[in-house]
Amino acid sequence: MQPVIQHSWNISETEALRLQTELAAKVSLDDQLGEIALIAGVDVAYAKETDKIVAAVVILDAQTLEVVETSITEGKARFPYIPGLFSFRELPPLLSAFSQLQHTPDLIVCDGQGYAHPRRFGLACHLGIILDIPTIGCGKTRLLGQYQEPEKERGATAPLIDVGEVIGQVLRTQTDVKPIFVSSGHRISLATACEWILRLSPQYRLPETTRKADQLVNSLLKCTSASLSS
Repeated sequence: MQPVIQHSWNISETEALRLQTELAAKVSLDDQLGEIALIAGVDVAYAKETDKIVAAVVILDAQTLEVVETSITEGKARFPYIPGLFSFRELPPLLSAFSQLQHTPDLIVCDGQGYAHPRRFGLACHLGIILDIPTIGCGKTRLLGQYQEPEKERGATAPLIDVGEVIGQVLRTQTDVKPIFVSSGHRISLATACEWILRLSPQYRLPETTRKADQLVNSLLKCTSASLSS
């Protein structure tokens, strides 16, 4: 699968900020989903010993949560480490991984932020716009916003608010376990995004999409570290 929108990745910080503002205007926070049969999880990790980035895409069956296909790529970080602009650093290897897939997902879950971003354009929004696929941001930690701790039961939520706007939901996926931070990426409402994240998290705090993608990138990084030390 190939991007619907193309833009240069060799840009300055100022140009990246301008592009975020431009593309953020294209984000849809409404449900524009068809049948969800395949769901992709994406994750990016960095090798400590080198400047290498490992990006993985894992496709799961939406009903069984079994792995249907995986794709993984390695690359070098080309954009500086600037908070709020991580998508310019991480999307190039992720898009390379997507280009190798035989299946096209109906929904993508990102290990990171979507609308819950200073310019309302986190990695999930950026990826969703480029591929024109419904996308959810699901972060382990909060980037910004204020919230009240949700109730302790699985499925409890609390709004994540920034400057008077609800930008996401704090969702408890397991009883008495730390919540996660869910936000719309593109072509999906916040309520529907939370429903899917809960369905994707039957046993653990993180959705299976994130867990499987994380396992894939970490396994490759461990192999890389082992080869460097041998």
